[in-house]
Amino acid sequence: MDDLPELVSLGRRIMIMGPSNSGKSTLAVALGRKLDATVIHMDRLRHLPNTNWEVRPDADFAALHDEAILQPDWIIEGNYSALTPQRFHRATGVLVITDGLVARYWRYFMRTIFQRQRAGGLDGGQDYVNWTMLSWLWKTRSSVGKYQDAARASGLPHLFVSNRRELDRLYRAWGLTLPLA
Repeated sequence: MDDLPELVSLGRRIMIMGPSNSGKSTLAVALGRKLDATVIHMDRLRHLPNTNWEVRPDADFAALHDEAILQPDWIIEGNYSALTPQRFHRATGVLVITDGLVARYWRYFMRTIFQRQRAGGLDGGQDYVNWTMLSWLWKTRSSVGKYQDAARASGLPHLFVSNRRELDRLYRAWGLTLPLA
């Protein structure tokens, strides 16, 4: 991440991809505020509100996703690879962010234990530490390469952010501010 592109080069429909607990939701809120764009958290489309991440039926999830990407501008954070082709088709830019596994575990514990309201959290805030997510973090520890490959293959302007130091640099360069809890 030697030369940061101007934020404007990513356009008005930006996908943010990366592993769980890498900072996608927080970055999406900051970008949405800076660009005055709609922020869409894929987890909120995929999971039912007022639950501890109960999955919405696939057809309902796909319909919500496809409706969301028709908006004129958006910042969408999350992966869900089954739906990325249509997201890439509408996107104007891609950010792929990650951080080390230990940092992502730490973020998971901090947000789950101490943050009832957080960027990207489900309405109703029933987020509890659970083995499913702990296992998921381990299972997806090296998934960032597939997101980077997809961003490159899309032909869209893209940027890869590999750690907290680079993410902090991005916030400063683009004049982004962290959302309040």
